[in-house]
Amino acid sequence: MLNNLIDDERLDSNLLADLKELADNLLLDKSINDAEISITFVGNSKIKELNKTYRDKDEVTDVLSFPIDEELLGEVIISLPRALEQAKDYGHSLRREVGFLMVHGLLHILGYNHKSDADKAEMRKAEEELLEDHGFTR
Repeated sequence: MLNNLIDDERLDSNLLADLKELADNLLLDKSINDAEISITFVGNSKIKELNKTYRDKDEVTDVLSFPIDEELLGEVIISLPRALEQAKDYGHSLRREVGFLMVHGLLHILGYNHKSDADKAEMRKAEEELLEDHGFTR
């Protein structure tokens, strides 16, 4: 389920359809068949508020993820303004950046983390493989 709480024409129906397909494929790749996820796009003030409330960090971040249960696997919240900034900074498309942020958040929900160098390398490899396999190239 994709929720757009920010009015921005760059989140067009083609991009949202691509993201839905990517999320569906990620779940299939991980053998998760009967669960739903929620992806929500917000502005910087909303993600900062959520980051403060749930992580005690009073700052804007790019993505937050919240595991829920087996039926509604979780929710990924993406700051569209931050995604736009990062796409520009990294020299790739908004499509690639929001795809990356969504996959990153979903992998956190599935138990991946980047607390150690080995965990970070494993997560980064999974992210890049999923993105490449589904056409979200740099």
